[in-house]
Amino acid sequence: MPRIPLEITLVEFPSTSMSATREFLATVCGWEPTVYGESYACLAGGGIDVGVQGDDDEQSPAPLMVIRVPDLNEAREQVEAAGGVVTFGPFDFPGGRRFHFREPGGSEMAMWVPAPA
Repeated sequence: MPRIPLEITLVEFPSTSMSATREFLATVCGWEPTVYGESYACLAGGGIDVGVQGDDDEQSPAPLMVIRVPDLNEAREQVEAAGGVVTFGPFDFPGGRRFHFREPGGSEMAMWVPAPA
């Protein structure tokens, strides 16, 4: 049976001012923001969600592609078996659980599962 491709559900951007980035993207792009605390917002409406990470301790150095998976533990095993290195997590966040990893070429990415209903 052919494997179903995984879906990119979020691209997260680091920001020195989450509120300024959030307002800019809402104004320029018309995306609807949802704010999660003082340092994180998610904007929807552009075909893929956009996260804005304002916490220096949690920012990736470049935009972070976030991929939804059906099983987080299985995904981690596949990442490591294919030569990826887990860099952070897994950890809970509003809406689910995720981990970050670096693929063999050096880009950081993340995989997540939604919180149980």
